[in-house]
Amino acid sequence: MPRQFLPTLRGLLAPRTVEPPPPPVETKDLLAGGGVYTSMSYAGVTNVWGTPGRADGWDLERVVIEGYERSIWTFKSVEAISKHASTLPIQIGRGGDEREFEETLEDHPLLRLLNKRANPLETGDVFKKRLSAQLLLSKKGVFIEKTYSRGGVLVRLDLLPPDRVQIIPDDRNADYIKHFEFTDYAGHIRELKPEKVIWLRDPHPTDPFCGVTPLEAAGLSVDLDVKARTYNISFIDNDGRPGGIVGIDLDGVDSAEVERIQRRLAPGAHNAGQLTLVGTGPGGVTYVDTSARPREMAYETLASTAKNEILSAFGVYESVIGNASERTFNNADREEWNFWAHTELPHLNLIASAFDPDLSDDWVIRFDTSQVQALEFPRRQAREEARKEFEAGLITIDEYREIAKRRPFNTPQSRALWISPQKAPVPANDQDAAALGLAPDPGLGGDPALDGGLGADPAAALPPAPGDGPAAADVATARALETSPTAADDVAAARGQAPLELPAGPAATAADDVAAARAESTDALPGDAADDVARARATRMQPDSGPAAEDVENARAPIETKALPRDGFEVTDADFDALAMAVQAALTALLARQEGVIVARLRAPKTRKYTRFWEPENEHDTRGGDANIDEDRVVSAARWAEETTNTLAPILQRAATATARKLSQALTGTDTVPPAVAAAALVTAMYAGEAITAFLGELAEVLRETQDNDSDLDLDTLVHTVGGYYNAAVPALVARTAETCAVATINGAADAAAESAGPDVVRTWVTRRDDRVRPAHKALHGKTLPAGTPYQIDGAQLRYPGDPFAPLALTINCRCRLHYATDEEVS
Repeated sequence: MPRQFLPTLRGLLAPRTVEPPPPPVETKDLLAGGGVYTSMSYAGVTNVWGTPGRADGWDLERVVIEGYERSIWTFKSVEAISKHASTLPIQIGRGGDEREFEETLEDHPLLRLLNKRANPLETGDVFKKRLSAQLLLSKKGVFIEKTYSRGGVLVRLDLLPPDRVQIIPDDRNADYIKHFEFTDYAGHIRELKPEKVIWLRDPHPTDPFCGVTPLEAAGLSVDLDVKARTYNISFIDNDGRPGGIVGIDLDGVDSAEVERIQRRLAPGAHNAGQLTLVGTGPGGVTYVDTSARPREMAYETLASTAKNEILSAFGVYESVIGNASERTFNNADREEWNFWAHTELPHLNLIASAFDPDLSDDWVIRFDTSQVQALEFPRRQAREEARKEFEAGLITIDEYREIAKRRPFNTPQSRALWISPQKAPVPANDQDAAALGLAPDPGLGGDPALDGGLGADPAAALPPAPGDGPAAADVATARALETSPTAADDVAAARGQAPLELPAGPAATAADDVAAARAESTDALPGDAADDVARARATRMQPDSGPAAEDVENARAPIETKALPRDGFEVTDADFDALAMAVQAALTALLARQEGVIVARLRAPKTRKYTRFWEPENEHDTRGGDANIDEDRVVSAARWAEETTNTLAPILQRAATATARKLSQALTGTDTVPPAVAAAALVTAMYAGEAITAFLGELAEVLRETQDNDSDLDLDTLVHTVGGYYNAAVPALVARTAETCAVATINGAADAAAESAGPDVVRTWVTRRDDRVRPAHKALHGKTLPAGTPYQIDGAQLRYPGDPFAPLALTINCRCRLHYATDEEVS
């Protein structure tokens, strides 16, 4: 079927070639009244490829006048698409993903031309807007002339009027284009080499020398819309109907008066609605209402149909051009995203691809759409769904971060599932289970968390005895992790007898432990335990002499025995101090890096752009301003709060697990670690993140006041302000936060383990009994309550010393602890 477009342009659409003369134009009758609608298809061919000269008859000037300037929907569609091409900056980079390059070029001729000034007449934004509009309106496409310096550097880009450029194909069919001919405004023809011209068009499916434009599909709708408006304007201007007519007998009335009355029927909008008198003959009086149903075009329906067809051809929604009425927020967001995904991004990519030949193979040019909120719509929905799945314990933190296009932490905590409502961790493997304190370390074959790390008993970390054989060394290494209940302890506990106790000093080998046990175990010991020991001595086989025999003897020696403490369990100063030192070291390193990042952001050109701290590169640099630097963006408190929590959580969780294990061993003889222990560490880590947030909030306020109070402030002074603030505030912040984290984590883990140990566990509040103890805590010293029962003081409840949910006045700098025992031990 022949193509149709803008009936009013048919008189001007003629081939540019003179010889041979064009055949008669094909016509079609589309209107019932016999109106003629002219087709743009021609029977002749105009190039060596044997394809029709489809773009030769496209009069761009007439298209702009009648199809763009007079049709509001065409104008708004072209504006909606081209304005983004003008405002979005151009980037050149490589690697990365569709949102961000891994590496970018900061200095390239194309960046200067497309982002700053393309030619002496046009800035980069104006150039890109005109380029985009021409691409949408011109069937022939867009022609960009490139100008190079003598050194071969691209220095200028100029848009050539498409209707003044003629494409000369290659006669040999080897190269598509031989050259371009451009006719300037003086009528002179310039020959342009193909390498000096960028020819950009939305490609035609069959003709490589022709492009396509939405106006081809929307041409008839554009005509209808323009003509409907013209008809209504003409009808209003020329309509002389009054609002009503009164007929009276004009016999005897002067003819001049009758003529005056008749003039009242003069056409024009200013005469509409008036009552008019006319003669009816002798004795007659009549009234005619002419305003009930005026003869007018069904403009409302026609205009609505034409509007929808034009917007559909361009791929623009009405909400995109400013009318979001009768739409929900979700529907408007969806239309905005559809516009960007299906219309704007392909259009921008087509424009950017035209400049790829001026780059090396591994560099890519594109529009920077990282700040376009509409493109976040599907990502935002995916993140919301992922957050719900994480809260339900269906995915891990790392899986959520991958969905959110962020780098996974790849730690045991972030790989585990956290099951609600207690947020109990479900590790991904045995190694993660050991790191989370939920299982022995498979690599060590023993207790994982009690390996001399934070919270472990320093006295348990014993080196292998020198001179012993391999088996003895293995035993000593196992003992260095920390002692655990022995088989003898289990037997004694089952029989209700007192277990064997360790000698006063730590033994270097298992053989020493056996000797110590023999020394403690006498024939006078009553009961079955003494008989068991005697029988074991009588039946013990003596190995042959030699190193191997000694190793076997040492390995066969029974594991050391340890009695449950008769006076309960209590954490030591070493537990608090070791964890506080670890937290202090981590915080110090984190804050040092934080200071460096903030200083780097202050000096970054992107931060200083359009502020009074911008340093112009030349006299034409317009990126300066009088605004202050955005201090909240510089400090980025939320980011550092999250990083603080993620940095301290593994440290605190390891110490909490070790403390819970030691308490469980002391009170129940097991290695039970309840899920609430991990929660205590995580809550404390979050508290540290909030402390960093408050710290950075004060820094932002300092930067704000410094900028407001000093009109002559320079960037170096602002940087020194940051350094001075860190030097003054960081030592106290680190010490206070480390001590608070240590007390809250150790006491919280011990209290959680004690509460799960059984209903007969009680704990007693113990202070340091020095001048630093606050009066409220002095009043609690020695007070004993069942595990799980909070302490009441000053109208508040404290579950344990350093409880992060208690008022800050009762927890900050607290160094108290709890002594745990059973009801039997207390009685």
